[in-house]
Amino acid sequence: MICIETVINAKCNFKPRTMKKHVFLLLVIIVAISSCKSLKKEQRIDALASHIDSTVKPGDNFFLFANGKWFRQHPIHASEACNGIDQLREDIINEQILRICETSTAIKNPQKGSIRQKIGDFFYSGMDSITLNKKGISEVTNYLSTIGSIKDIDGVIKTAAFIQSNFGSALFDFGVGEDEKINSRNAVYFEQGGLSLPDRCYYFDPDHCSRAVRKEFLTHLGNVFEILGYGNDHAKAAARRIMTIETILAGNFRAIEDTRDPWSNYHKMSFLQFREHTPNINWGIFMDCVGLHNVDSVIVRQPEFFIALDKRLKSCSIESWRNYLPYHLIKNISRYVDDKTYHEFFCFYAKTLYGMKEPMKRESRVADQTNEALGNLIGRIYVDECLPKGTKEKLTEIGNSVKSAFADRIRSLDWMSSQTKEKALNKLIAIEMKVGYPDKWRDHSSLQIDRSSFLQNRMNVSKWEFDYMISQYGKPVDRNKWSANPQSYENTEYYPSNNSLCIPACNIIIPGYEQKMPDDAILYSVIGTAFGHEMTHGFDDQGCQYNAQGNLQTWWTSGDSLKFYSKTKKIIDQFGQYIVIDGLHINGELTQGENIADLGGAILAFKAFEKTDQYRSCKVIDGMTPAQRFFLGYALSNMLNECPEYLVTTVKSDEHSPAKFRVNGPLSNMSEFYEAFGVKKGDSMWVQDDQRVKIW
Repeated sequence: MICIETVINAKCNFKPRTMKKHVFLLLVIIVAISSCKSLKKEQRIDALASHIDSTVKPGDNFFLFANGKWFRQHPIHASEACNGIDQLREDIINEQILRICETSTAIKNPQKGSIRQKIGDFFYSGMDSITLNKKGISEVTNYLSTIGSIKDIDGVIKTAAFIQSNFGSALFDFGVGEDEKINSRNAVYFEQGGLSLPDRCYYFDPDHCSRAVRKEFLTHLGNVFEILGYGNDHAKAAARRIMTIETILAGNFRAIEDTRDPWSNYHKMSFLQFREHTPNINWGIFMDCVGLHNVDSVIVRQPEFFIALDKRLKSCSIESWRNYLPYHLIKNISRYVDDKTYHEFFCFYAKTLYGMKEPMKRESRVADQTNEALGNLIGRIYVDECLPKGTKEKLTEIGNSVKSAFADRIRSLDWMSSQTKEKALNKLIAIEMKVGYPDKWRDHSSLQIDRSSFLQNRMNVSKWEFDYMISQYGKPVDRNKWSANPQSYENTEYYPSNNSLCIPACNIIIPGYEQKMPDDAILYSVIGTAFGHEMTHGFDDQGCQYNAQGNLQTWWTSGDSLKFYSKTKKIIDQFGQYIVIDGLHINGELTQGENIADLGGAILAFKAFEKTDQYRSCKVIDGMTPAQRFFLGYALSNMLNECPEYLVTTVKSDEHSPAKFRVNGPLSNMSEFYEAFGVKKGDSMWVQDDQRVKIW
């Protein structure tokens, strides 16, 4: 590198008789110095500045202003349906997980039953593509033959129970979990299910996209039955039968937005009453097959679905069910068998529905599947080998700061009575924050994994998890149980029936800042908003119906409740007017909970950030004030470029709004954002003050 001293020396040694030579040298040096300064400047610019698209006015489209340059430089990869901050973080985490899998596989003669042995053997069995392709679907031939010999409805129910226990859901969803009204007890739940498409609307909507999906789904079904050995005509007939059954089931599905009301989706009845409502279904057979005995009561989410299912089990031919059940079995195992079967399901579920052009590389895919199956085991190694020291402490510090800011906001609300404020504060204080990773890990010693069969390993995990769930019936609820793993970035969650939230440790990883701890503007805008988002879920349209102990109970005064819902109506209307693509609007009802949480998360994190030294010092970094860095960091936390197919599918079936609106929507309601970027009337994001949504 040429430094300033070199220029000084060159000038001192200059001689007239070699003027041309030295002039040329001096010009080279000046250019080099300019390049060095430019290089240093580029190295100094952090992710926030380097992502900005200065051709976009921040008050018109802040999402694109903050992220546009990055989007241009990083088009969506063919193996992905979207690209952005989630993928960057996942790439970092997946590389770490892959390394754990590969090093575990490389260990010679690992101790039988050890964590490394189970991880290594699971990964090895998935990487053995030669064996997988030789086997095809032969490992489930016996199960398919059993299904083919079904003679009556009892046989259908018995097979559905077997699939539930070993592979995944079929016919309906079922499980054991906290009773939402008495959350110290575990209860048995039954819920609508059994569809292959993401939502009921795909079976009925007349738009071009839905009709195209239905057509592709029929083709896909026929292809699967040919893999199962059916002739072409027989395969097409089987495909039509499944479409008929699922369309009938979908006709009795509640719309996804109607499943958000916890009261209307809680119907507790005696087991005898449930059997009386559905006389054609032998629930005794089902319970025996799944290992549940002496069940006195059940909670049925959507009773009308099961009444309709009971009728359809009898009215649809047994041959139709012999087609329906094998498809759902194969769908559940398609990622764990031969390449031909895997690619058929990839082409429909990943390519058609989400716009992905090609699968991930095998090692990445198998590492992901290993983590999906053995995430709790991988998590133990991940915590020791991949996380920076002090992760749990830093996350806890940010969480407590956001919690304190939320308490201040509740105290200052002008629309809530003192009576409800007291209960809201009690609920906030009672929120249990599960941060980083559990203090006690689950015992997997009875789980058997070896290198002989990828599918059998997956089945062993499914059965182990299922049996663990079943074993909780009749026991007190374990409030220390973790449902997320420390390396699971997307598993930040609030649990209303526990009044607890979970922020996994890997959230400390912020792409663009891997080599150093980011400033507080970034930490609070990315991690702080995650805490604020999950806390706000405790007070969104669903969470507000659970009390401080996590029980489904009305604790608001009637007047405060009316005021609250008038405010949530405004956020429903705000997001319902946003057009995502080709006239397709966001479903404001469906997404209201997440939109409330996004708005609350941004506000609470900013209020917590205002108390930091960085904000109070008003220090400018890279030409940005602390407030500007915060809002750019917020846009970074939602930096996601989504392909059209992905957008259409998620708008129809996801409770989250697309990334663009998760940024522009909440920020258009925040006066602090207006001040930070000089947003004025006439800008696209400007909303008149009395029309801005203000809840928490």
